[in-house]
Amino acid sequence: MILSKRLLRRTDLTLIAAAAAIVIMSLVIIGSATHVNTPSEERYWFVQRQGISILIDIALAAFLMNFDYKILQRYGNHFYVFNLILLILVMLIGQSALGAQRWIALGPISIQPSEFSKLIMIIALAAMMEKRGKIQSLSDLAPVAGYVLVPFLLVLKQPDLGTSLVFLAIFFGMVFVAGIRLRILFGIFGLGLAAMPVLWHFLKDYQKMRIMVFMDPNVDPLGAGYHIIQSKIAIGSGLLFGKGLFGGTQSQLNFLPENHTDFIFSVVGEELGFVGCAVLLLLYLIVLWRGIKIAQDASDTFGRLLAVGITSMIAFHVLVNVGMTMGIMPVTGIPLPLMSYGVSSLTTNIMAIAILLNIQLRRQKLLF
Repeated sequence: MILSKRLLRRTDLTLIAAAAAIVIMSLVIIGSATHVNTPSEERYWFVQRQGISILIDIALAAFLMNFDYKILQRYGNHFYVFNLILLILVMLIGQSALGAQRWIALGPISIQPSEFSKLIMIIALAAMMEKRGKIQSLSDLAPVAGYVLVPFLLVLKQPDLGTSLVFLAIFFGMVFVAGIRLRILFGIFGLGLAAMPVLWHFLKDYQKMRIMVFMDPNVDPLGAGYHIIQSKIAIGSGLLFGKGLFGGTQSQLNFLPENHTDFIFSVVGEELGFVGCAVLLLLYLIVLWRGIKIAQDASDTFGRLLAVGITSMIAFHVLVNVGMTMGIMPVTGIPLPLMSYGVSSLTTNIMAIAILLNIQLRRQKLLF
């Protein structure tokens, strides 16, 4: 089915343009970050693979925009069960890397189910909350919290603390819009802060070290603190206009680890400077602004909750990823949406943008 001309004229071109600009920028930065560290015959392998994923994801996005998003609401519980099965499969047959079991091999590629689980959780949670109506008290909140708790714990078990925290950001964003009283939210945050000393004992050693190096990277400058020290050097050395594409010493000389994934913002800072970082952050601000506007204009509660969940997810990713590269957030391994290399993350975020566009197109219950 093809979108009618009437609907196409109402497409949010501002959101599409901002997301497309980020994706194009990502290909350029990934190429700059990886071309030195790969054999000459595979110099742009990462760019080619990301580019192919983008083309496939665009086709997938077009498909997602061709049906009424309200259909997703009917299958909320099915999505939830599928999400749990996917996360349990990771525990049973998943591949391990860097001390975590997060990937499932599908032939030549590996997918990270926890990335897809965030969007699936948003859909399932929005459907569940729409049925329950306004959430104003603790008794209203408890079932919703329990609904999120199970996938949260499964992701935390991998272990993937960063992604599990994204679940919390989505949860709080959606219950806030659902009408929860602010004093209840503040009370939950207060209890969370009070429980920090207890929760500390349940963290793994590497997670404790990440928090310690966040406070002082020089605690382990050649180990856990190395990433953040090199990242701050890279961003700081870019000054106003940067060293130019393919000219960043920290990235090109391989001092900056994970420069095409978790620390891609550091490459932007080093090679494009403050101006490049400001442009990228402005593009994200536009995406978030359009997400909030789409939530405000949604024609139904389910669409509003979907838009808020997606916007909360993207906002949390940007805040934490950019913050950790500058040393104002602990290193958690959260990718930068639409920028970091990674098929699972890219697909999840393009699908999320497509759902936002779907909600925007049907905000006045237009028909095909």
